[in-house]
Amino acid sequence: MVLRAKADLRRDARDRQRCGQVRALSETRQKIRPVPQNGGRQLPSRADIAAIIVAAGRGRRAGAGAPKQWRDLAGQPVLARTVAAFGGFARTLVVLHPDDMARGVAEFEGRVTLIAGGDSRAQSVRNALETLDPEDISKVLIHDGARPFVKPDLIERVLGALGAAQAAAPALPVTDALWRGAQGRVAGRVSRDGLFRAQTPQGFDLAAILAAHRNHAGDAADDVEVARAAGLDVAIVAGDEDNIKITWPEDFHRAARMLRGDVDIRTGNGFDVHAFCEGDHVMLCGVRVAHSRGLRGHSDADVGMHALTDAIYGALAEGDIGRHFPPSDPRWKDAASRIFLAHAADLARQRGYRLANADVTLICESPKIGPHALEMASELARNIAADPSRVSVKATTSERLGFTGREEGIAALATVTLVNT
Repeated sequence: MVLRAKADLRRDARDRQRCGQVRALSETRQKIRPVPQNGGRQLPSRADIAAIIVAAGRGRRAGAGAPKQWRDLAGQPVLARTVAAFGGFARTLVVLHPDDMARGVAEFEGRVTLIAGGDSRAQSVRNALETLDPEDISKVLIHDGARPFVKPDLIERVLGALGAAQAAAPALPVTDALWRGAQGRVAGRVSRDGLFRAQTPQGFDLAAILAAHRNHAGDAADDVEVARAAGLDVAIVAGDEDNIKITWPEDFHRAARMLRGDVDIRTGNGFDVHAFCEGDHVMLCGVRVAHSRGLRGHSDADVGMHALTDAIYGALAEGDIGRHFPPSDPRWKDAASRIFLAHAADLARQRGYRLANADVTLICESPKIGPHALEMASELARNIAADPSRVSVKATTSERLGFTGREEGIAALATVTLVNT
């Protein structure tokens, strides 16, 4: 008991200067970037990039009597899978047929901006473009809602090409022999030299493509056609054979086979502990909870967010918070833990994963978590751009055993499941 008391005194002396109420981050600190990982390569910023997902068609060729974008694909609507691939953008706009707006509200619950489509694809895209301000958004990606298998590296190739061109789009060279037919007979051969199969997302300088659409009369097969009609130079980037556009009934069978053969499920666990110190509140899962004491930590000591962040990093085999945000770095003194959590969630999206489930357990005698649990779950979901129904926060005690039982601090355990998109 004496040895433990001495250890506690040494610990308190060492940490006393760090103990205090959490200070709000300044605007400057919020812009500080984390320590680069993955060979020193910083994740690209999407703070001034918007994504438009066009899903206003009726898609009757796919059969089943329902628009293809709303048909089920392995437990999710096609459109929901497509939208999940476009996390982390400044704005994500989904263009829907007016008859589908109520369904869109129910499906996406405010996570995206819904735009009513027009009489043609070109008009639908323009409706979305007109809601974007070139002062805030510099680039835009326009993607078919019926292409749910778009991968992060394809998105990055398009964005990378926009650094040197006003427009860029993925495409695949035509490799099959091409015939010209008439009345069910082969009438001639067409050279495949220089021919490509166009894909999306197609990327553009926002001001340039907005002006092009405003000056374009009639419909267009895609936005590259609109761009070229306006004289824009369009760069071609390598497409992806898996980036299929679901059009015909057999495409759903192919899509189901692709999902069965390419399911990557990852699970991560996170555990964190913070000791009590002087204060009048604690931050738990992003929610300020009044309490007779605070929590000691280098950042804001949000034990719940720290555990969840580490769980995501763990699922990605990316270590823990300390690897990405070293506690020895003064930039992160009193930092808001949402910065760490958002970085982990963005990293998961960059790797092509979506959150299937997150479960956080807070272990403490006090404060009482129950009255705040739903708000905490909602706040966590908001910070990682996840469906609130996939995030859970609950609490338990250690039956007066151990340091949490002695009310010396709070512990948190988190488990996440990530699934490739």
